[in-house]
Amino acid sequence: MADQDVLDLARELIARPSVTPDDAGCQHLIASRLQPLGFHCESLPGGAVSNLWARRGTEGPVMVFAGHTDVVPPGPLDTWAQDPFTATETDGWLVGRGAADMKSSLAAFVVALEEFVAAHPSHSGSVACLLTSDEEGPATQGTVQVVRTLQALGETLDYCIVGEPTSSQALGDTIKNGRRGSLSARIQVHGIQGHVAYPHLARNPVHQLAPALTELCNTVWDTGNEYFPATSFQVSNLHAGTGASNVIPGVAILDCNFRFSTASTPDTLKSRTIAILQQHQLDFSIEWTLNGEPFLTPQGPLCAALQSAIAAETGTQAQLSTTGGTSDGRFIAAICPQVIEFGPLNATIHQAGERIPLNQLAPLKNIYRRVLETLLPDPPAT
Repeated sequence: MADQDVLDLARELIARPSVTPDDAGCQHLIASRLQPLGFHCESLPGGAVSNLWARRGTEGPVMVFAGHTDVVPPGPLDTWAQDPFTATETDGWLVGRGAADMKSSLAAFVVALEEFVAAHPSHSGSVACLLTSDEEGPATQGTVQVVRTLQALGETLDYCIVGEPTSSQALGDTIKNGRRGSLSARIQVHGIQGHVAYPHLARNPVHQLAPALTELCNTVWDTGNEYFPATSFQVSNLHAGTGASNVIPGVAILDCNFRFSTASTPDTLKSRTIAILQQHQLDFSIEWTLNGEPFLTPQGPLCAALQSAIAAETGTQAQLSTTGGTSDGRFIAAICPQVIEFGPLNATIHQAGERIPLNQLAPLKNIYRRVLETLLPDPPAT
Protein backbone atom coordinates (compact mmCIF):
# COMPACT_ATOMS: atom_id res chain seq x y z
CA MET A 1 0.00 0.00 0.00
CA ALA A 2 1.25 3.50 -0.75
CA ASP A 3 2.53 5.61 2.11
CA GLN A 4 -0.56 7.67 2.90
CA ASP A 5 1.29 10.97 3.30
CA VAL A 6 2.90 10.65 -0.13
CA LEU A 7 -0.35 9.54 -1.74
CA ASP A 8 -2.35 12.38 -0.20
CA LEU A 9 0.14 15.02 -1.34
CA ALA A 10 0.42 13.51 -4.83
CA ARG A 11 -3.36 13.61 -5.14
CA GLU A 12 -3.43 17.26 -4.04
CA LEU A 13 -0.80 18.20 -6.61
CA ILE A 14 -2.47 16.29 -9.45
CA ALA A 15 -5.75 18.04 -8.62
CA ARG A 16 -4.13 21.37 -9.53
CA PRO A 17 -4.35 21.80 -13.34
CA SER A 18 -0.86 23.21 -13.73
CA VAL A 19 -0.62 23.09 -17.51
CA THR A 20 2.64 24.80 -18.44
CA PRO A 21 3.48 27.53 -17.55
CA ASP A 22 0.70 27.71 -14.94
CA ASP A 23 1.79 26.48 -11.52
CA ALA A 24 -1.83 26.50 -10.22
CA GLY A 25 -0.63 26.91 -6.64
CA CYS A 26 1.51 23.76 -6.48
CA GLN A 27 4.60 25.61 -5.30
CA HIS A 28 2.65 27.48 -2.63
CA LEU A 29 1.37 24.14 -1.35
CA ILE A 30 4.88 22.69 -1.24
CA ALA A 31 6.30 25.82 0.43
CA SER A 32 3.62 25.57 3.11
CA ARG A 33 4.95 22.09 3.93
CA LEU A 34 8.62 23.10 3.88
CA GLN A 35 8.47 26.35 5.88
CA PRO A 36 7.54 24.64 9.19
CA LEU A 37 10.64 22.48 8.74
CA GLY A 38 12.87 25.55 8.80
CA PHE A 39 13.18 26.14 5.05
CA HIS A 40 13.60 29.69 3.78
CA CYS A 41 11.30 29.78 0.76
CA GLU A 42 11.82 32.37 -1.95
CA SER A 43 9.61 32.93 -4.98
CA LEU A 44 11.59 33.86 -8.11
CA PRO A 45 8.98 34.39 -10.84
CA GLY A 46 9.88 34.90 -14.48
CA GLY A 47 6.95 36.45 -16.32
CA ALA A 48 4.12 33.91 -16.19
CA VAL A 49 6.48 31.27 -14.83
CA SER A 50 6.58 30.38 -11.14
CA ASN A 51 9.91 29.37 -9.57
CA LEU A 52 10.64 28.36 -5.99
CA TRP A 53 13.98 28.18 -4.23
CA ALA A 54 13.73 26.72 -0.73
CA ARG A 55 16.73 25.99 1.51
CA ARG A 56 17.28 24.72 5.04
CA GLY A 57 20.74 25.39 6.44
CA THR A 58 23.62 27.67 5.54
CA GLU A 59 26.58 25.30 5.41
CA GLY A 60 27.82 22.84 2.83
CA PRO A 61 27.49 20.34 1.41
CA VAL A 62 24.21 21.32 -0.26
CA MET A 63 21.85 18.56 -1.41
CA VAL A 64 19.09 19.73 -3.79
CA PHE A 65 15.90 18.11 -5.00
CA ALA A 66 14.85 19.70 -8.30
CA GLY A 67 11.73 19.34 -10.38
CA HIS A 68 8.83 20.93 -12.17
CA THR A 69 5.26 21.55 -11.16
CA ASP A 70 3.99 22.13 -14.70
CA VAL A 71 2.49 19.37 -16.83
CA VAL A 72 1.69 18.96 -20.51
CA PRO A 73 -1.92 19.48 -21.61
CA PRO A 74 -4.17 16.44 -21.11
CA GLY A 75 -5.26 16.32 -24.74
CA PRO A 76 -8.79 15.30 -25.73
CA LEU A 77 -10.71 14.54 -22.56
CA ASP A 78 -12.57 11.67 -24.20
CA THR A 79 -9.27 9.76 -24.31
CA TRP A 80 -9.23 9.65 -20.51
CA ALA A 81 -11.39 7.27 -18.50
CA GLN A 82 -11.72 9.98 -15.83
CA ASP A 83 -10.97 13.64 -15.24
CA PRO A 84 -7.18 13.95 -15.78
CA PHE A 85 -6.95 16.41 -12.90
CA THR A 86 -8.73 14.16 -10.43
CA ALA A 87 -6.22 11.63 -9.10
CA THR A 88 -7.86 8.22 -9.37
CA GLU A 89 -6.82 4.92 -7.80
CA THR A 90 -7.56 2.15 -10.30
CA ASP A 91 -6.40 -1.48 -10.13
CA GLY A 92 -3.30 -0.60 -8.12
CA TRP A 93 -2.41 2.49 -10.14
CA LEU A 94 -2.49 6.21 -9.38
CA VAL A 95 -3.90 7.81 -12.53
CA GLY A 96 -3.88 11.50 -13.49
CA ARG A 97 -1.97 14.08 -15.50
CA GLY A 98 1.41 14.47 -13.85
CA ALA A 99 1.20 11.23 -11.86
CA ALA A 100 4.51 10.10 -13.35
CA ASP A 101 5.88 13.38 -14.72
CA MET A 102 6.43 14.46 -12.04
CA LYS A 103 4.03 15.17 -9.20
CA SER A 104 4.60 11.84 -7.46
CA SER A 105 8.31 12.63 -7.32
CA LEU A 106 7.53 16.03 -5.81
CA ALA A 107 5.30 14.45 -3.18
CA ALA A 108 8.00 11.89 -2.40
CA PHE A 109 10.62 14.67 -2.12
CA VAL A 110 8.54 16.63 0.35
CA VAL A 111 7.59 13.73 2.61
CA ALA A 112 11.17 12.42 2.52
CA LEU A 113 12.36 15.84 3.70
CA GLU A 114 9.73 15.90 6.45
CA GLU A 115 10.82 12.50 7.73
CA PHE A 116 14.52 13.32 7.41
CA VAL A 117 14.32 16.62 9.28
CA ALA A 118 12.15 15.07 12.02
CA ALA A 119 14.70 12.31 12.57
CA HIS A 120 17.83 14.44 11.97
CA PRO A 121 17.08 18.06 12.95
CA SER A 122 20.80 18.82 13.31
CA HIS A 123 21.92 17.15 10.09
CA SER A 124 25.12 18.32 8.48
CA GLY A 125 25.09 20.61 5.45
CA SER A 126 21.97 22.01 3.82
CA VAL A 127 18.96 20.65 1.94
CA ALA A 128 17.12 22.57 -0.75
CA CYS A 129 14.36 22.38 -3.35
CA LEU A 130 14.42 24.06 -6.75
CA LEU A 131 11.07 24.01 -8.54
CA THR A 132 9.80 25.58 -11.76
CA SER A 133 6.63 25.67 -13.85
CA ASP A 134 8.60 26.08 -17.11
CA GLU A 135 10.10 22.65 -17.79
CA GLU A 136 7.43 21.38 -20.17
CA GLY A 137 7.40 24.71 -22.00
CA PRO A 138 10.18 26.82 -23.57
CA ALA A 139 12.35 26.40 -20.43
CA THR A 140 13.64 29.96 -20.74
CA GLN A 141 12.31 31.53 -17.54
CA GLY A 142 12.42 28.59 -15.18
CA THR A 143 15.34 26.61 -13.80
CA VAL A 144 17.82 28.43 -16.02
CA GLN A 145 16.73 31.75 -14.47
CA VAL A 146 16.98 30.41 -10.92
CA VAL A 147 20.47 29.10 -11.65
CA ARG A 148 21.51 32.53 -12.94
CA THR A 149 20.17 34.11 -9.75
CA LEU A 150 22.06 31.64 -7.58
CA GLN A 151 25.22 32.22 -9.62
CA ALA A 152 24.91 35.98 -9.11
CA LEU A 153 24.66 35.35 -5.36
CA GLY A 154 27.76 33.15 -5.44
CA GLU A 155 25.80 30.02 -4.53
CA THR A 156 27.24 26.62 -5.33
CA LEU A 157 25.53 23.27 -4.94
CA ASP A 158 27.12 19.89 -4.30
CA TYR A 159 24.48 17.26 -5.11
CA CYS A 160 21.23 17.40 -7.05
CA ILE A 161 18.55 14.81 -7.82
CA VAL A 162 16.07 15.81 -10.52
CA GLY A 163 12.87 13.84 -10.05
CA GLU A 164 12.30 12.98 -13.70
CA PRO A 165 10.65 9.59 -14.34
CA THR A 166 13.69 7.49 -15.28
CA SER A 167 12.61 3.96 -14.37
CA SER A 168 11.91 1.71 -17.34
CA GLN A 169 10.63 -1.73 -16.31
CA ALA A 170 10.86 -1.54 -12.51
CA LEU A 171 11.33 1.22 -9.96
CA GLY A 172 15.03 1.91 -9.67
CA ASP A 173 16.32 0.08 -12.72
CA THR A 174 17.67 3.24 -14.38
CA ILE A 175 19.43 6.38 -13.18
CA LYS A 176 20.20 9.16 -15.64
CA ASN A 177 23.69 10.37 -14.74
CA GLY A 178 23.93 12.68 -17.73
CA ARG A 179 22.25 13.82 -20.91
CA ARG A 180 23.46 14.57 -24.39
CA GLY A 181 23.57 18.15 -25.58
CA SER A 182 21.28 19.38 -28.35
CA LEU A 183 22.46 21.73 -31.11
CA SER A 184 20.09 22.66 -33.94
CA ALA A 185 20.86 24.41 -37.20
CA ARG A 186 18.82 25.94 -39.99
CA ILE A 187 20.96 25.97 -43.12
CA GLN A 188 19.83 28.04 -46.09
CA VAL A 189 21.53 27.22 -49.38
CA HIS A 190 21.01 30.03 -51.89
CA GLY A 191 20.67 29.31 -55.59
CA ILE A 192 19.09 31.07 -58.56
CA GLN A 193 15.43 30.45 -59.36
CA GLY A 194 14.55 29.60 -62.93
CA HIS A 195 12.61 27.48 -65.39
CA VAL A 196 13.32 23.75 -65.31
CA ALA A 197 13.69 23.79 -69.13
CA TYR A 198 16.54 26.31 -68.88
CA PRO A 199 18.77 24.99 -66.08
CA HIS A 200 21.81 26.84 -67.53
CA LEU A 201 20.09 30.08 -66.54
CA ALA A 202 19.47 28.96 -62.95
CA ARG A 203 21.35 27.33 -60.07
CA ASN A 204 19.53 24.57 -58.20
CA PRO A 205 20.34 24.73 -54.46
CA VAL A 206 18.91 21.23 -53.85
CA HIS A 207 21.36 19.73 -56.32
CA GLN A 208 24.19 21.68 -54.75
CA LEU A 209 23.18 20.70 -51.22
CA ALA A 210 22.85 16.98 -51.95
CA PRO A 211 26.56 15.98 -51.91
CA ALA A 212 27.24 18.17 -48.89
CA LEU A 213 24.29 16.60 -47.08
CA THR A 214 25.61 13.14 -47.88
CA GLU A 215 28.92 14.06 -46.31
CA LEU A 216 27.25 15.53 -43.24
CA CYS A 217 25.25 12.31 -42.79
CA ASN A 218 28.32 10.11 -43.20
CA THR A 219 30.67 12.11 -40.98
CA VAL A 220 31.85 10.51 -37.73
CA TRP A 221 31.64 13.44 -35.38
CA ASP A 222 33.09 11.51 -32.44
CA THR A 223 33.01 7.99 -31.05
CA GLY A 224 31.45 8.86 -27.70
CA ASN A 225 33.00 7.68 -24.45
CA GLU A 226 32.34 5.24 -21.63
CA TYR A 227 29.09 7.03 -20.70
CA PHE A 228 27.82 8.44 -24.02
CA PRO A 229 27.14 7.02 -27.48
CA ALA A 230 28.65 8.76 -30.48
CA THR A 231 27.27 12.14 -31.47
CA SER A 232 24.43 11.85 -33.99
CA PHE A 233 23.40 14.13 -36.86
CA GLN A 234 19.81 14.02 -38.08
CA VAL A 235 17.80 15.96 -40.66
CA SER A 236 14.39 16.97 -39.38
CA ASN A 237 13.09 19.09 -42.28
CA LEU A 238 14.08 19.90 -45.87
CA HIS A 239 12.19 22.58 -47.79
CA ALA A 240 12.56 23.90 -51.31
CA GLY A 241 10.45 24.98 -54.25
CA THR A 242 7.37 27.06 -54.94
CA GLY A 243 4.98 24.17 -55.32
CA ALA A 244 5.10 24.42 -59.08
CA SER A 245 6.67 21.50 -60.94
CA ASN A 246 8.38 23.64 -63.57
CA VAL A 247 10.33 26.02 -61.31
CA ILE A 248 13.88 25.50 -60.07
CA PRO A 249 13.89 26.70 -56.47
CA GLY A 250 15.93 29.69 -55.42
CA VAL A 251 16.67 28.48 -51.92
CA ALA A 252 16.80 25.18 -50.03
CA ILE A 253 16.27 25.18 -46.28
CA LEU A 254 17.62 22.32 -44.16
CA ASP A 255 16.74 21.86 -40.47
CA CYS A 256 19.07 19.50 -38.66
CA ASN A 257 20.08 18.55 -35.12
CA PHE A 258 23.13 17.22 -33.34
CA ARG A 259 22.66 15.17 -30.17
CA PHE A 260 26.19 15.38 -28.87
CA SER A 261 28.23 13.86 -26.10
CA THR A 262 30.91 15.36 -23.90
CA ALA A 263 33.36 14.14 -26.56
CA SER A 264 32.36 17.13 -28.73
CA THR A 265 31.60 20.80 -28.14
CA PRO A 266 29.13 23.12 -29.88
CA ASP A 267 32.02 25.10 -31.33
CA THR A 268 33.72 22.07 -32.89
CA LEU A 269 30.44 20.85 -34.38
CA LYS A 270 29.74 24.27 -35.85
CA SER A 271 33.20 24.70 -37.32
CA ARG A 272 33.23 21.21 -38.88
CA THR A 273 29.78 21.76 -40.40
CA ILE A 274 30.79 25.08 -41.90
CA ALA A 275 33.98 23.55 -43.28
CA ILE A 276 31.99 20.84 -45.10
CA LEU A 277 29.59 23.38 -46.61
CA GLN A 278 32.47 25.59 -47.70
CA GLN A 279 34.30 22.61 -49.20
CA HIS A 280 31.29 22.07 -51.47
CA GLN A 281 31.38 25.75 -52.45
CA LEU A 282 27.84 26.49 -51.34
CA ASP A 283 26.34 29.95 -50.98
CA PHE A 284 24.83 29.46 -47.55
CA SER A 285 23.82 30.98 -44.24
CA ILE A 286 23.24 29.23 -40.89
CA GLU A 287 21.15 29.98 -37.81
CA TRP A 288 22.34 27.99 -34.79
CA THR A 289 20.30 27.17 -31.68
CA LEU A 290 22.02 25.59 -28.70
CA ASN A 291 19.17 23.85 -26.88
CA GLY A 292 21.37 22.47 -24.14
CA GLU A 293 24.92 21.48 -23.25
CA PRO A 294 25.64 17.89 -22.31
CA PHE A 295 26.25 17.10 -18.67
CA LEU A 296 27.75 14.08 -16.98
CA THR A 297 28.06 12.90 -13.40
CA PRO A 298 30.61 10.06 -13.27
CA GLN A 299 30.40 7.37 -10.63
CA GLY A 300 30.93 9.12 -7.30
CA PRO A 301 29.27 9.92 -3.98
CA LEU A 302 25.83 10.85 -5.35
CA CYS A 303 25.55 7.91 -7.76
CA ALA A 304 26.79 5.54 -5.08
CA ALA A 305 24.37 6.88 -2.45
CA LEU A 306 21.42 6.57 -4.80
CA GLN A 307 22.36 3.10 -6.07
CA SER A 308 22.78 1.91 -2.48
CA ALA A 309 19.41 3.39 -1.47
CA ILE A 310 17.66 1.77 -4.43
CA ALA A 311 19.22 -1.62 -3.70
CA ALA A 312 18.26 -1.42 -0.02
CA GLU A 313 14.68 -0.43 -0.78
CA THR A 314 13.89 -2.52 -3.87
CA GLY A 315 16.68 -5.04 -4.33
CA THR A 316 17.31 -3.63 -7.80
CA GLN A 317 20.80 -2.86 -9.10
CA ALA A 318 20.34 0.48 -10.84
CA GLN A 319 22.09 1.06 -14.16
CA LEU A 320 23.55 4.41 -15.15
CA SER A 321 22.30 5.80 -18.45
CA THR A 322 22.63 8.97 -20.53
CA THR A 323 19.97 8.14 -23.14
CA GLY A 324 16.93 10.23 -23.94
CA GLY A 325 16.38 13.93 -24.48
CA THR A 326 17.34 16.95 -22.45
CA SER A 327 16.20 17.97 -18.97
CA ASP A 328 16.65 20.88 -16.58
CA GLY A 329 19.66 19.04 -15.22
CA ARG A 330 21.62 20.72 -18.04
CA PHE A 331 21.09 24.10 -16.36
CA ILE A 332 21.79 22.95 -12.81
CA ALA A 333 25.06 21.34 -13.88
CA ALA A 334 26.47 24.86 -14.34
CA ILE A 335 26.64 25.28 -10.54
CA CYS A 336 26.53 21.68 -9.34
CA PRO A 337 29.19 19.05 -10.14
CA GLN A 338 26.97 16.06 -9.39
CA VAL A 339 23.52 16.07 -11.01
CA ILE A 340 21.47 12.94 -11.63
CA GLU A 341 17.87 12.18 -12.49
CA PHE A 342 15.82 9.55 -10.76
CA GLY A 343 12.10 8.93 -10.46
CA PRO A 344 9.22 6.54 -11.17
CA LEU A 345 8.20 4.53 -14.23
CA ASN A 346 8.15 6.56 -17.44
CA ALA A 347 6.05 4.26 -19.66
CA THR A 348 2.94 6.50 -19.68
CA ILE A 349 4.37 10.02 -19.46
CA HIS A 350 2.58 12.57 -21.68
CA GLN A 351 -0.04 9.93 -22.53
CA ALA A 352 -3.75 9.82 -21.78
CA GLY A 353 -4.20 7.73 -18.67
CA GLU A 354 -0.77 8.68 -17.26
CA ARG A 355 -0.15 6.58 -14.15
CA ILE A 356 2.30 4.96 -11.74
CA PRO A 357 1.90 1.92 -9.44
CA LEU A 358 0.56 2.87 -6.03
CA ASN A 359 2.94 0.46 -4.33
CA GLN A 360 5.94 2.39 -5.64
CA LEU A 361 5.14 5.69 -3.90
CA ALA A 362 6.48 4.69 -0.48
CA PRO A 363 9.69 3.08 -1.84
CA LEU A 364 10.36 6.19 -3.94
CA LYS A 365 10.06 8.39 -0.87
CA ASN A 366 12.25 6.05 1.16
CA ILE A 367 14.95 6.06 -1.52
CA TYR A 368 15.10 9.85 -1.47
CA ARG A 369 15.26 9.85 2.35
CA ARG A 370 18.05 7.24 2.40
CA VAL A 371 20.15 9.42 0.07
CA LEU A 372 19.78 12.34 2.46
CA GLU A 373 20.82 10.16 5.39
CA THR A 374 23.94 9.05 3.53
CA LEU A 375 25.07 12.43 2.21
CA LEU A 376 24.02 14.64 5.14
CA PRO A 377 24.68 12.58 8.28
CA ASP A 378 24.36 13.91 11.80
CA PRO A 379 27.56 15.61 12.97
CA PRO A 380 29.68 13.53 15.34
CA ALA A 381 28.83 13.94 18.99
CA THR A 382 31.12 16.26 20.92
